[in-house]
Amino acid sequence: MSEHRRKAPQPQGGGRAAARRAAQQPAGRRNDASHSATSASPSDEYGEEQPSYGGRAEARRAAQRGGGRRRGGGDGSGPEGRGRGRAGSGKKRLIDYPRAGKDGARRWMPSWKLVSGLCLGFLGLMMGVAGIAYALVVPPEPKDLATAQNNVYFWGNGKPMVATGGSVNRQEIDYAHIPEAMRNAVISAENKSFNSDRGIDPVGIARAFYNMAKGGETQGGSTITQQYVKNSMLSQDQTLSRKFKELFITLKVGKTVPKKDVMKGYLNVSYYGRGASGLQAAARTYYDKDAEELNPSECAFLATLLKGASYYDPAGAPGADDVKASAVANTERAKERWSWILDEQVKDGRMSAAERAKYTKFPMPDKPQKDAKLGGQTGYLVDLATKYFLANNKGGVTEKELAQGGYEIHTTFDKKKVEDLEISITKVLKAKIDPKKRPDKDTHVQFGGASVDTKTGAIVATYGGEDATKHYTNNADATGAQVGSTFKPFVLAAAMETGKRNPELPAEQSDSERTPVSPKSIYNGDNKLKINYYNGEVWQNKEGKEWLQTNDGDQSYGNMTLREAMQESANSPYVQLGMDVGTDKVKDAAVEAGLRDDDYMADSNVPSFSIGTSSPSAIRMAGSYATFATSGKQRDPFSVTEVKHEGKVIYQHDMVTKNAFPSVVADNVTDVLKNVVENGTGTPAQLPGRDVAGKTGTTDGNKSAWFVGYTPQLSTAVSMFRMDDDETNKNREFLEMYGTGGEKSIHGASFPAQIWHDYMADAVKGTKVVNFPKPEPYGETVFGGGAVSPSPTPSPTPSPSKSSEAPVTPSPSPSSPSPSPSETCAPLDWECKNNGGTTEGQDNGGTTDGATDGGTDTGTTDGGTDTGTTDGGTTQGTTNGNSNSNGGGLFGGNG
Repeated sequence: MSEHRRKAPQPQGGGRAAARRAAQQPAGRRNDASHSATSASPSDEYGEEQPSYGGRAEARRAAQRGGGRRRGGGDGSGPEGRGRGRAGSGKKRLIDYPRAGKDGARRWMPSWKLVSGLCLGFLGLMMGVAGIAYALVVPPEPKDLATAQNNVYFWGNGKPMVATGGSVNRQEIDYAHIPEAMRNAVISAENKSFNSDRGIDPVGIARAFYNMAKGGETQGGSTITQQYVKNSMLSQDQTLSRKFKELFITLKVGKTVPKKDVMKGYLNVSYYGRGASGLQAAARTYYDKDAEELNPSECAFLATLLKGASYYDPAGAPGADDVKASAVANTERAKERWSWILDEQVKDGRMSAAERAKYTKFPMPDKPQKDAKLGGQTGYLVDLATKYFLANNKGGVTEKELAQGGYEIHTTFDKKKVEDLEISITKVLKAKIDPKKRPDKDTHVQFGGASVDTKTGAIVATYGGEDATKHYTNNADATGAQVGSTFKPFVLAAAMETGKRNPELPAEQSDSERTPVSPKSIYNGDNKLKINYYNGEVWQNKEGKEWLQTNDGDQSYGNMTLREAMQESANSPYVQLGMDVGTDKVKDAAVEAGLRDDDYMADSNVPSFSIGTSSPSAIRMAGSYATFATSGKQRDPFSVTEVKHEGKVIYQHDMVTKNAFPSVVADNVTDVLKNVVENGTGTPAQLPGRDVAGKTGTTDGNKSAWFVGYTPQLSTAVSMFRMDDDETNKNREFLEMYGTGGEKSIHGASFPAQIWHDYMADAVKGTKVVNFPKPEPYGETVFGGGAVSPSPTPSPTPSPSKSSEAPVTPSPSPSSPSPSPSETCAPLDWECKNNGGTTEGQDNGGTTDGATDGGTDTGTTDGGTDTGTTDGGTTQGTTNGNSNSNGGGLFGGNG
């Protein structure tokens, strides 16, 4: 047989049986066996690698059992040896996945080592990210809404008047003003670990979940720090991103912000219901007191509200239909939680059991109050106090800073007296003023009023107009309305203190020799009296015209004492007296008494200055008359006693007392004005059983009317005028009041005196009856204005025992038109009409020198302010509001 036909040699190692055993062995072992078996094969000598199978059939079966991957045999490292063989003899993998040596699902099941490694890696990654985030996070500034505050104004008795000036009812207070009991209550109720945790309390969160699960009373899961961050720095959206931010910001705040600041911020920001944000607003809203005055029981209740005021306010949720938020349900819940908080404090060692035993009765809060508005008189009072504080605070608080809120302004205003004054004026408005019935007479009627404590200067009441939200100008402030004959007491005071000049001396020496004037001094009370300089020369204006002073109704009195002239409100004696003393001295006396030398002070270089061409405010008039009531001691009117900012006092009123006049002078002026009320034009102001002194005032053209009077304790001024209400009109003028209220004319003895009487009767009710000091005789009886009668007490002609100041129509004079009228009509003679007065350019000695363009509002806010502007900022007429062509005339205010 040929060698080429020789049968292939059989593999060594047992033939087919060995092949089957090799196929059943693991791949690695099989390869080794195959290698061993074939190493001695005769075919080696031919240099050929023999298959490890026992035959072709066996190879096929082996391939079916182990897959084509074993087909290459050997060590599996060659091109044909890929597959499972690499796991056995290849390099070991770092991550054994899918798992080698596993079949089926087990091959894809990760080992515990792989799972643990992945978890640890993920945890490490998260910690790294968290560390970076924590390092980079910067707590944001508190939101504007969280820091927004308003200003709270208080009545003179310390009760809140109104909170205004901000979008949120909040007044921030310092940590020192937060009661310890409030801090303890909040910690025991909200976050027991507050003093030791770092802002996050995992134990507390777990405890909250556990308590909720078993249905018991819960502490909040969030810490105080978390709630502070959430309420003050973040939005209230319940989103994952907000929660993430809250976590890191809380951790940063917990580590970097002192606990005191966190507690202060939390209590100042939190909402307590009824529109109150922050502890201070809550204390006032629920208990009408400052936060630092709260007792532990009240603190526990306020801490209860932090859980949700809608369900814990005993008044019930406002407007809620939910029976769960009813007053009954809320009260029950509030009592239960209030008691629990007190008990928790005992458990936590923050309150003794003995202290806890004191609080057995639930501290029921006050009933909700209606929101105070700035309408009615409130707006005027707030504006007055605001401007006073801005003008007088030495700390330099600006209007912008005040507008940011957080201030407590304690005013001098007496709520009852404010109401009494408003009622007295409203009574006249409703009974007498009817714009529908008399549209050309009763439209634009305005009243103003102010009442001042004579001993302190405190403004206790004002009337600024019918409604501060409709009529913006404060009528208690300077309006441009002339005061008329209410100015005459300053003339008498100047004459008594400074004295009448010696007519024999030249002007430059006249001040060196003066004679103090007694109220018994005699002056000529004739109508159309020619007015002279102190030395007897006829007074002339710049145009060379003489001045003839008229009295109301053109009545002539002949020689009369200054006391009688004040009683009858005769003009000519006081105009001449002013010339004898010097109108500059009259001005000085008015300023000493308390008026201001400002744009509302008329030109003092003309004779008419002495009878009221100036237009000070009702506040200043009341304050200046108070100087006479206190025997010459002058104190500026003021409207603010104290201002606090975030609990700290930043302003306190410092009462300054000046000796404006010697007591003997002031007491004599008071005695003369007392006679006016008892026997003269002021009789409607009498208060039976009480001493009253006062003076009426009516101006030229019947454009304004006043009554200013006082008791020993209280000084009050009331004004009345007509002016267009369109405050955008810079050319507004004062309007005549002939026919207003159904009367032929309005004068100081009519509506103003009636209002003064009604208000003062209520204001002094229940107060001690005090009499004015009895005046000592003072000064010499001098003669002026051509008076030559030797009689010390001449009887004026005519000499009614009582008279009103209602003006009457004077008889026209072709050569000398009637100057300013006075108030010499019979008592309560409503038919008496004021048609006196002069117009510019008439041949009566008139001059425009007496006008001070008084309509311009460059003036100041009264109430004691030294600077500042009148609210409303309106211009009160540019046609010489103090001149003879508008509201009072150059030459005279009348009685």
